[in-house]
Amino acid sequence: MSRLQTTFGLALLTLGTLAVHGYHPYAEDAEIYLPGVEKMLHPQLFPAGGEFFESHAGLTLFPNLIAFSVRLTHLPLEYAVFAWHLASIFLFLLASWELTGACLETARARWGAVALLAALLTLPVAGTALYILDQYLNPRNLAAFAGVFALCRVLESKYLRAGLWLAFAAAVHPLMSWFAASLCMLLILAEKTPLRRFRQLQWAAGFPLTFGNFFAPPTPAYREAMRFHISHFLPRWSWYEWLGAIAPALIFAGYGRLARSRRLVNLERLCFALVVYNLAYFALALAISIPDRFEPLARLQPLRSLHLVYVALIAVTGGVLAEYVLKNRVWRWIALFLPLCAGMFLAQRALFPANAQIEWPWAKPKNQWEQAFLWIRGNTPRNARFAIDPFYMGISGEGYTGFRASAERSRLADAHKDSGAVSMFPPLAEEWWQQFQAQKNWKYFGLADFRGLGARYGIDWVVIETPGVPGLLCPYRNQAVSVCRLSPETAD
Repeated sequence: MSRLQTTFGLALLTLGTLAVHGYHPYAEDAEIYLPGVEKMLHPQLFPAGGEFFESHAGLTLFPNLIAFSVRLTHLPLEYAVFAWHLASIFLFLLASWELTGACLETARARWGAVALLAALLTLPVAGTALYILDQYLNPRNLAAFAGVFALCRVLESKYLRAGLWLAFAAAVHPLMSWFAASLCMLLILAEKTPLRRFRQLQWAAGFPLTFGNFFAPPTPAYREAMRFHISHFLPRWSWYEWLGAIAPALIFAGYGRLARSRRLVNLERLCFALVVYNLAYFALALAISIPDRFEPLARLQPLRSLHLVYVALIAVTGGVLAEYVLKNRVWRWIALFLPLCAGMFLAQRALFPANAQIEWPWAKPKNQWEQAFLWIRGNTPRNARFAIDPFYMGISGEGYTGFRASAERSRLADAHKDSGAVSMFPPLAEEWWQQFQAQKNWKYFGLADFRGLGARYGIDWVVIETPGVPGLLCPYRNQAVSVCRLSPETAD
């Protein structure tokens, strides 16, 4: 198969994944990462509350990279983000194609691998709160394809190129790049005499423990923020999430034996490294989850290592199915992938019922909360300060749409995303806790409560659910949400 045919096939798969898994540019963690890009393009934005996303932005070149592409191409940010999202999917599938090419023998197996990855792109990774790839652009998506490319280069003994890919991954997402780097180290150490090197492999995977002495004891405010992020703590996972964390090691042990019988040297090497990698990080996660004194270490999130485990597991499973089960029978491919894609599509519709499946950058949003947020972007001063229900992302019909990312305005701290910033950056805890406490009775706020919030934090506007609160002047209202002014005066 020619390179042009492969590129065309992967491009079709990319468009297929967009149709099945959707695109939601302002969803979930876009609230953390996209404001950094917006502020880089327009420095006057976010005069308050910027610390809750700038702490992340300061550790990654992601906002610089996206902002540079906007300035270079003169595209609107929405179009540039959409193009980057498509490119990240394509490059992830290309990297997976190359990885399976280093491990499997036939083109059929490789197409089975990338097709299964494309079909399961938004599969949850055990209890980590991660997907294989997200439905929106973020640094994890870029680090994902870079990490897989690095593994390919290691299997080919092209260590300089592997290092360059890891450097790129580290530049956009330092935490996720560590997992790729540790698996690369395991692959190198496993190349010769793997059994005698077992302890070295465990050391390589458990290296993050050496950072433990740099973490101070958690404050009460920090503990409160962590209550919203149980994915950090293994003992709080459900039994099936535990199974999802442990079972891959057993499956890879079986695949390793299959690879040995078929003399697939690179596949055997990859499977052995993944067994050790999986078990070592699982042991590390368990060790730091049980004693209270290790609670601050939870922000290392060692079980995010499962992301690469799941990528490899799906790819190898797809290759094995294609080679030994599906073969050249078209009806078998259809029988597997049609219900699989339909199930993933329906899961996304259930997750984002109020949103269009693909939120095109040129289309008016279907979600009424997002409509209100975009009205705010176009009709309020850039230095305006807002307050909104701190649990707004969990309201039915809200669609997990980030206020800062879509409205491009400052707001008080929320429960879902700003507590995530606190979980990674404990010095933010006290300010987050004070703002969160000031809004904790939001559902029962009246006009006097909103005015008190405005006086304390300089809030000009509030976003509330329709029909709203008597006495507030609301220049925008739809069936779901109202945008109301606190100053200079309120309605009678």
